[in-house]
Amino acid sequence: MYAILAEGDAAGTGGLLGGGMIGMLIWIVVLFGVMYFLMIRPQKKEQQKKELMLKEVAVGDTVLTTSGFYGTVIDIADEDDMVIVEFGSNRNCRIPMQKAAISAVEKPEDAQA
Repeated sequence: MYAILAEGDAAGTGGLLGGGMIGMLIWIVVLFGVMYFLMIRPQKKEQQKKELMLKEVAVGDTVLTTSGFYGTVIDIADEDDMVIVEFGSNRNCRIPMQKAAISAVEKPEDAQA
């Protein structure tokens, strides 16, 4: 009689282990879902926002570079993804740079308001 109960307990434990594996799998899926909404999704939104900002750069805009310099865009070469930025007030410092080196853009109409 005790042998029959022991066999039944062993079979029941196997069922619990199977349920534990499914429960662990559900928790892993939930963890990846939370990571997606807290980390990956906001990063993609920020990247899309920066791409839109770089597409809207125009001649005459004041830009802040990733190195911390402020300058004015004087020319845009779309095929090379380059811009020529003028730094300083003496109008002699003109540097070609990649659009990716721009971290912020201020439109002229924003500065007047």
